[in-house]
Amino acid sequence: MTRCSRLWAIFLFLGVLPTTGCLFRTRPVEERYSKTTLKDSTQQGLIDSVNQQNEAIQSLKATVDIDTSAGGMKKGHVTDYKEIRGYILARKPDWLHMTGLMPFVRTTAFDMVSNGQDFRLWIPPKNKFVIGQNQMTTASADTPMENIRPQNIYEALLIRRIDPDSEIAVLENGYETMHDAKGHRVLQDDYELTVIKRSGSGWILARKIIFGRTDLKPHEQIIYSEDGKIATDAKYAEYKDYDNVSFPSRIEIFRPQEEYDITLNMLKVEINTPLKDEQFVLNQPPGAVVVHLDQPQSSLVVPVSQ
Repeated sequence: MTRCSRLWAIFLFLGVLPTTGCLFRTRPVEERYSKTTLKDSTQQGLIDSVNQQNEAIQSLKATVDIDTSAGGMKKGHVTDYKEIRGYILARKPDWLHMTGLMPFVRTTAFDMVSNGQDFRLWIPPKNKFVIGQNQMTTASADTPMENIRPQNIYEALLIRRIDPDSEIAVLENGYETMHDAKGHRVLQDDYELTVIKRSGSGWILARKIIFGRTDLKPHEQIIYSEDGKIATDAKYAEYKDYDNVSFPSRIEIFRPQEEYDITLNMLKVEINTPLKDEQFVLNQPPGAVVVHLDQPQSSLVVPVSQ
């Protein structure tokens, strides 16, 4: 077959396609773009907004309702805990005190504090008192409460500033999948700041901050471990004004490696209320079983009586 004959055969085949229903089908596109009016910003504008928000909040005091779940593929099932009343104190640079109360009876479910370096975690239902440094993990699917670190809550609660001396932020125009009033999936443009930080003589992926285009506020922050795995995936929603500072009234904190998820629904928030050092102290309860994470495995658990 000559070249002209081959071209003629192709044109003939394409011309026949529309009349031959068995060769193709048309289907609707499931996803569509949002028609919501979007706001614009620049890379530097987004960096400035993160840093200004960080500088505006020196301390935070909150009453929250906590929904939490523990478990996943590692454990083989998921356990949900609903309507835990909680109280949070946070103060720069890295101090946090968080208490959770059991539903109905309002006894303490957990109590934890951190000064940015060390932490203490009290779990009354297990009569266990955990002491260690923030970077230490237990990562046990059987003990999800013992995997919680105050520092992880702090980093999700108060987004850190982007430090131009040690970090580089790169802007990407992305999109997020949302749902319209009828439940249809829609795509909406967003801004994504990928932050890398200096580590030793090189650079590592630190976090990604995703901004909604309707309000230019952070809707999600993904924090990475030094080996590039997702350590924390925090989502922010329903921003409200508290003491003239815009702050999310719902924060979901997911820790995929430890398989727990904590959602904080803000009931009352006070910004920049003076907080004293003694409000970040957690003493060993009498008779508690103490777990020292910085000691050899054989001596981790120590019963204490006072």
